Amino acid sequence: MQYKARKKAIILLADGTIFYGKAIGKDGSAFGEVCFNTGMTGYQEIFTDPSYFGQLIVTTNAHIGNYGVNDQEVESDSIKIAGLICKNFNYNYFRDAADDSLENFFIKNNLFAISDVDTRALVSYIRDNGAMNAVISTEVDSIDKLKEQLQTIPNMDGLELASEVSTKESYFYGNENAKYKVAALDLGIKKNILRNLSNRDCYIKVFPYDSSFEEMFSWSPDGYFLSNGPGDPKPLLNAQNVAKEVIDKNLPLFGICLGHQIIALANGVSTYKMHNGHRGINHPVKNLITGKGEITSQNHGFAVNRKEAEENKEIEITHVHLNDHTIAGISMKNKNCFSVQYHPEASPGPHDASYLFDTFIENIEKSKKGT
Repeated sequence: MQYKARKKAIILLADGTIFYGKAIGKDGSAFGEVCFNTGMTGYQEIFTDPSYFGQLIVTTNAHIGNYGVNDQEVESDSIKIAGLICKNFNYNYFRDAADDSLENFFIKNNLFAISDVDTRALVSYIRDNGAMNAVISTEVDSIDKLKEQLQTIPNMDGLELASEVSTKESYFYGNENAKYKVAALDLGIKKNILRNLSNRDCYIKVFPYDSSFEEMFSWSPDGYFLSNGPGDPKPLLNAQNVAKEVIDKNLPLFGICLGHQIIALANGVSTYKMHNGHRGINHPVKNLITGKGEITSQNHGFAVNRKEAEENKEIEITHVHLNDHTIAGISMKNKNCFSVQYHPEASPGPHDASYLFDTFIENIEKSKKGT
C-alpha cells in the first residue's frame, strides 16, 4: 500500500461554507460549479464527458480510483471536469485491464483534486441549498483571497460553454461506405454516441458548434443530430436556428441532453436552471408511449419547461423522470424530430434506452422512402 504526506485542502462554497479535505497530488486551486454524481462506477467516463466542463464533481461512491484507468474508456480527448472531490482516493488499482492509475491520469491532465472529504455532509448540503460555485484549494490560509476570486467566477445560468469543448474543425467518424450519412452538431459530443451511430451503419460528419444549417445541408446527410454538452442552452442561438431549419424541412432530427433542450427552445418552449440537476446512472424514466420503465444515465443541470411543453400543440411529451416528473423526452407530432434529456449511449450506465438510436435509424429510413 502506498502512503503519501498530503497537504490540507478546503472546499469553499459561494455562500461561505467550508468543508475540509486533503490534496491529491499537486497543490493549487480549481474553480467551478459544485455538483454531485451518484454513479458507483464509470468515473473515467464521467471525468472525460464534455458535459461536465466547468464543474467540480463530488463523487458519492466512497472509493474512487480502485480500478485504475483504461485508454479506451474515455468520452473525449482529455479530462473535462474542473476538479474532483471524493471521500477515499485509491492510489493503487486492482484490474488487469487497467493501463494506468487514476493518479497518473490526473497528472497527465493537470487536474487538481481533493479527497478525505465528508462527502455525505457535502452532498446533503448541496441537495438542500442547490448547486453553486465553489473553489477547492490548498491555500487554506488565504480564505479572503479565495472568496474574492470566487466572486469573479460566472454562474452557470446564462453561461455558454459549448464553444469551449466543441471541435474546431469538422471531422468524420465511421465507415465512409456506410448506408446512412448523419450530420452531427458538436456541442460537446461523447465518443460513445459516435460509436452507437457507427455501429448502426452510419457515417458521421461532426460539425463545430457554430456551423450553419447550410454547411451541414451541403454534405447531403440523411439525418441530423444535436449532441450533449455543457452550460446553458439559451445562449446557443445558432444551434437553435439549425434545429429550426431542420424541423422546417422535416428532415430526421435527434437530440440528446443539451440537444434536447435546443430542440425545445427551437419550438418556443423555455428551459430553466434546476436546483441540483440529475447526475448518475440509475435514474428512473417512464416511456409514456410504451408504458415501460427505463433505468437511465443522466447528466444535466437544465430542464425543459413542462407546462409550456404541454401547452404546445406541436409537442408530445414521450418520457418523464419518475423522481421529480420533469420532462425526459419529447417528439414533434407532425415532424420527423425527437429528443431525450438523458443519455441512451450510457457510458457509463445501463443500456435500457439504446433503442432510441434504432428509432433514429427508422426515422431516417422513413424519410428516405418518403413516408
